[in-house]
Amino acid sequence: MDAAKIDSGHAHRHNSGAALTAAAERALVQSGEQWTTMRASVFAALAAFDKPASAYDVTEAVSISQGRRVAANSVYRILDLFVASNVALRVESANAYLANAHPDCWHDCIFLVCDACGKAMHVDDDQLSARIRETAKALGFQPEKPVIEVRGRCAACGK
Repeated sequence: MDAAKIDSGHAHRHNSGAALTAAAERALVQSGEQWTTMRASVFAALAAFDKPASAYDVTEAVSISQGRRVAANSVYRILDLFVASNVALRVESANAYLANAHPDCWHDCIFLVCDACGKAMHVDDDQLSARIRETAKALGFQPEKPVIEVRGRCAACGK
């Protein structure tokens, strides 16, 4: 399942391969952080997954690629940094991460998560996000980071 654009009000460039890595590096550097060898390894491992990956999945992949055991807490810190810098997205209900295909563009997290295959689709819908934020504010709540997850079956698994 790929990212989907419903109505974000602007066009997205969905990066993949080397372009995705370059976009992630730019986003991280623009947020004031360094793109280190370890961060590059964690990003490469995360981007290689075709569905949300846990920090332990990423740790195992990095450990294999480096030929040495990597500490899970280091990977957790890097993944948290990636989320804060919009380089990765976190699927809260699965406690898992996805590489953000367009890290130069910030949106609230809206995911469609397949309970059968585990894949997740990131949906950009600024109108829906705005309505949720407006509803929260109308109730006296100050929204900081709306996360919406819809669990169900993707088109491939629903047949």
